[in-house]
Amino acid sequence: MTEATQRTSDNGVSIWLDDLSRTRIESGSLQELIKDKNVVGVTTNPSIFQKALSQVGPYDAQLKELGKVDVETAVRELTTTDVRNATDIFRKIAEATDFVDGRVSIEVDPRLAHDTENTEKQAVELWEKVNRPNAMIKIPATLEGLPAITATLAKGISVNVTLIFSLERYEQVIDAYIEGIAQAAANGHDLKHIGSVASFFVSRVDTAVDKLLEANGSDEAKALEGKAAVANARLAYELFEKKFAADPRWADLAAKGAKVQRPLWASTGTKNAAYSDCKYVDELVAKHIVNTMPEKTLNALADHGNGAPSIEGTYEESHAVIDKLAELGINLKDVTDKLEADGVAAFIKSWDSVLADVQSGIDRVNA
Repeated sequence: MTEATQRTSDNGVSIWLDDLSRTRIESGSLQELIKDKNVVGVTTNPSIFQKALSQVGPYDAQLKELGKVDVETAVRELTTTDVRNATDIFRKIAEATDFVDGRVSIEVDPRLAHDTENTEKQAVELWEKVNRPNAMIKIPATLEGLPAITATLAKGISVNVTLIFSLERYEQVIDAYIEGIAQAAANGHDLKHIGSVASFFVSRVDTAVDKLLEANGSDEAKALEGKAAVANARLAYELFEKKFAADPRWADLAAKGAKVQRPLWASTGTKNAAYSDCKYVDELVAKHIVNTMPEKTLNALADHGNGAPSIEGTYEESHAVIDKLAELGINLKDVTDKLEADGVAAFIKSWDSVLADVQSGIDRVNA
């Protein structure tokens, strides 16, 4: 283990890899990252699968075996096979951590982001198809996604809630989680192994806010560049602490074995070269955190990261950053609403590319 990744883990952060492919599994790369860099879970999304499935070769054998199936079936088979194989690699970690870690996430079709009923239906289908207790089904935190999150948890299915950008939406996600766990308990499910994380997106907030600050051009605006995303995330952690402490139902559910829904920092690759390539890891270290990193960020952390606790004691300063943005006329809710819409649209675009690439593969191997 590297010193920095070990220190990050010791200070409460579960390091997950934001990437998966057949090549990564079969080459032993994933196992090496587990062994050498403290990786204890994996997240996938449509963009990650688009990158993986665009490769010519690794998936051909399975495509040939599937024959001339429709492309939706083929994509489902290829992606769930990768996730199933990855969950098997992480199974020992899952068991050793009482299923807190060792999780591998797979997302519902992003075209269902505003369709509650079919999101619920596909969440069950994916859970049954992967058929592993350490899987997680990713559901976007759209308004239509919130009831689907509750309904899926109520069935005893572990959920990774994705595309959270605002504190307002995050509070709704926590409420949806607690309600889902309460329903799962009422439905007779064992709460011990129902896992959930709330994927709060980080770097994209700076990308959007920094553009507005640059347009403002004042010294006051310049001083706030690169501060919005970390402040927003730190206030999400403050909300996490407050909500689970204050909800009257939670103590009873925890006594029955329920685990808190941990905040997961997503979009942690640094987009601005002027900022540290470990910025969205090192500035967001605290207990009960998951940080899912692209390999480039993981390598940067391993090479020169810090990993020391960095959230405690920052809430006042973080509130001040958000207040100053408002004084400059930057409405963070407008920014985060747009980021959610853009995030859904980007994943749909990636999914369309997945379908096109896999169709080409089907045609090629059956020619």
